[in-house]
Amino acid sequence: MGVIIYQKIHSLNLVISDCGQEFIWVVKKEKKEKEEWLPKRFEQRTEGKGVIIRGWSPQVAILERAAIGGFVTHCGWNSIFEAVSAGILGIGVVVGAQKWSTFEEDSVKREASVKRKAIEKALTRIMVDGEAEKIRSKAKAHGEMATRAVQEGGSSF
Repeated sequence: MGVIIYQKIHSLNLVISDCGQEFIWVVKKEKKEKEEWLPKRFEQRTEGKGVIIRGWSPQVAILERAAIGGFVTHCGWNSIFEAVSAGILGIGVVVGAQKWSTFEEDSVKREASVKRKAIEKALTRIMVDGEAEKIRSKAKAHGEMATRAVQEGGSSF
C-alpha cells in the first residue's frame, strides 16, 4: 500500500474511531498487503461500535438496511449507484487509483489529500446534526424515485 493511500486510510481510522457512530468498515485485503492500515489500538478504541470486514461484503444488502445512515465511499461507479438506489447519502473519499480527470489539469502528479475535518463535518451533518433526519429522509425519497425509474414502466426502463 502506497504512503499516500496509507495516510488517507489512517485519516479515516481517526475519523471513524472519534466520531462515536456505529460502523461497518469494508476494506479490500490483498494477499501481499500487511495489516498496517489498521492500527491495533483502532480495534480496541472501537470495540462494540463496529464491524471490520476484510475482503468481499454484500454491499447492496448492507446499504439497504434501515440502520445505515451514511456511506463513506471510494467513489466507485457501482458504489455510487448502489447508494443512490438504497437512498443512502454518500461521502466521497477518493483513495487509490480512482481519480476525476478534471482535477488533473495543472497537477497530474499531485494527489488531493483527505482532510480529516472535512470528513468529520460531513459525517456529523448526515448523522447527528439537527437537520440529519431531514437530509436522510430526502435521500431515501430520492432512492425510491430511482428504484421506480428502473422498474418496468418506469422512466428509465
